[in-house]
Amino acid sequence: MIKTKDLKKIYTTEEVETTALNNINLEVKEGEYVAIMGPSGCGKSTLLNVLGMIDKASSGEYSFLGEEISKYSERQRANLRKSNIGFVFQSFNLIDELTVYENVELPLLYLGFSSSERKERVKQVLEQMEILARENHFPQQLSGGQQQRVAVARAVVAKPKLILADEPTGNLDSAHGEEVMKILGELHESGTTIVMVTHSPAYAEYSHRVIHLFDGHIVSENIQKEFKI
Repeated sequence: MIKTKDLKKIYTTEEVETTALNNINLEVKEGEYVAIMGPSGCGKSTLLNVLGMIDKASSGEYSFLGEEISKYSERQRANLRKSNIGFVFQSFNLIDELTVYENVELPLLYLGFSSSERKERVKQVLEQMEILARENHFPQQLSGGQQQRVAVARAVVAKPKLILADEPTGNLDSAHGEEVMKILGELHESGTTIVMVTHSPAYAEYSHRVIHLFDGHIVSENIQKEFKI
């Protein structure tokens, strides 16, 4: 599904040049569950943003679903991203002015789903996340755990092939963190590929493989469990 070769990301200002990613060579197979770990500032979130086509690498090659996208325009990347990738962020990133239902419905509006299709999918995923009773509430009326459930629902409502999760439990207590990890595990078991940034060794154990980053480099990889295609 994902393959990178000598991927680099360099941020440049008038005074300084910072290499956030340096010669990243990475492969993620369809259906795999991969955790990315490392100290703060090592490039984890930058890597996730490049893989999710939110950001663009400075150099190197990036193949997604067999397509080399390094030279894609922003519009081409956006079209590929919205059709195939769901994002779960630490900060939830819900829109305060929209209800739970409307937040989850948003990706389907962008993809041009009909009203009846949107209603069916949103109701289904809210029920799956056990948050349907809150569909008419606004984000600020929910607990942190409930908000993250809504964020996960929004990420998966379009049935993406890939979920990118950036510290999805970072703002949650341990009980709610376990709930979110259980939901991600269930999504993976249903066939979704997951790449997750985490600081937690316990949560990394959910994955097939742990990639360790340091100063923008991949310094090691640990196989947690055998991955069978």
